[in-house]
Amino acid sequence: MPTSKKNAPKPKKSPAAPASKSKLPKKKRLKAASRSASGEAKLLSSEVVYQGPLFRVTKDLIVEPSGTESTRDVVRHNGSVIILAIDNSKSKKDPWIVMERQYRHAAGRFLWELPAGKLDAGEEALAGAQRELEEETGYHAKKWKPLVEYFASPGFLGESMKVFLAEGLIPGDAHPEEDEDIELRLIKLSDVLKQIEKGTIMDGKTLSSVLLYNHLRKSKKR
Repeated sequence: MPTSKKNAPKPKKSPAAPASKSKLPKKKRLKAASRSASGEAKLLSSEVVYQGPLFRVTKDLIVEPSGTESTRDVVRHNGSVIILAIDNSKSKKDPWIVMERQYRHAAGRFLWELPAGKLDAGEEALAGAQRELEEETGYHAKKWKPLVEYFASPGFLGESMKVFLAEGLIPGDAHPEEDEDIELRLIKLSDVLKQIEKGTIMDGKTLSSVLLYNHLRKSKKR
């Protein structure tokens, strides 16, 4: 039997949607609102706590891009250059790499490394790389190309590492600094990669530079 309009049940009203609320606690909302638009920290103060011939250490009071105020101890450095010097005159398929072996007191051992060095104040990176290659190995290079730039340990170290690829090598006389005792050797790329796999090459700049170079070579062949 059909229901009359008078006796028909009234439709229930759906409850009003609650007002939108942020899920972030109030303190976190304030921090989020104060984030740096530039993505950089704001330096409030900086004190030099150590000054040496190679680097200095500063104690910095900053406001992080997140809005958090913190104190950071930072090693300040002019930056370094690394040279991946390649001799492909005998074999382009398996070129030779200029490698150095020297004692590193901080590591407490001898390490196999690529030629590298610290930039002088105001020195251009390419000029510094050319100077370091000549000083440590005696080699000049006809062709130079930037490979990569990276920060080795950005949690506390402000040192930028710029890697250059040097090709067309011309031998000459090395004249390292007085405190540098360097054993120089040309090693095939394939042998360097084998030593990396065995874990006998432990220098970070050498690992990253050689592996990137090898990856780029393989990518070009595809």
